[in-house]
Amino acid sequence: MPIRRASNLCSRKEEEKEPHMMEDQTQAKSTAVAKRRVSSSSSSSSSPSSRFKRVCVFCGSSTGKKKGYQLAAIQLGKELVERNIDLVYGGGSVGLMGLVSQAVFDGGRHVLGIIPRTLMPKEITGETIGEVQPVAGMHQRKAEMARQADAFVALPGGYGTLEELLEVITWAQLGIHDKPVGLLNVEGYYNTLLSFIDKAVDEGFISPDARHIIISAQTAHELLSKLEEYEPRHERVASKLRWEMEKLGHLPKSYIAR
Repeated sequence: MPIRRASNLCSRKEEEKEPHMMEDQTQAKSTAVAKRRVSSSSSSSSSPSSRFKRVCVFCGSSTGKKKGYQLAAIQLGKELVERNIDLVYGGGSVGLMGLVSQAVFDGGRHVLGIIPRTLMPKEITGETIGEVQPVAGMHQRKAEMARQADAFVALPGGYGTLEELLEVITWAQLGIHDKPVGLLNVEGYYNTLLSFIDKAVDEGFISPDARHIIISAQTAHELLSKLEEYEPRHERVASKLRWEMEKLGHLPKSYIAR
């Protein structure tokens, strides 16, 4: 009998501990969130202001073969944090996408990942980074990223990065938006693309003014500084067309231009 009473007493003590342990864990999480907010707030007051609230970053879901690509992604994330800029991107936590988003998140800025539901098993691994917004498909993903962003930056990437980049350049040329578009030309990755565009200018397929839609630099600091100073030079096609009556990816022009 004494043994049973001791056992019952122990179990009662354990039951009493459990709620307290859960409360302690909740309080710890709340404290961590509060510290994160205070840290973000204090850094905001001491860091330079930007004309951009949020920048959209296009980049690969692979890290690439050169270490420089990975370092550039991390540096871009840190530069956004330094300028108090939030991130919107394609929602993956792998490759360069994961590196830039983690750097922004670790710096206390808001991260918004927009990703088609069908790609989530392939692109998101481990814990998600920041806020993840699932969408129906690729068209909605691009339109939503464009709507959320005040500027665009492309890190090295493959077909998907190029497609997203060229589409926002085309939208700028048409007058659907007037947001700056930048290439982070890490280790000359985009040299051949820039040469192709210059060739298109020489051959009369792109106007010299429209060539200035694309801004390029080798470092994140230089690129974001150039984007801050960007003013459109090209003639917008939208001055002749009523884009608000058109649909782009099943969404009106005003949805993207904000």
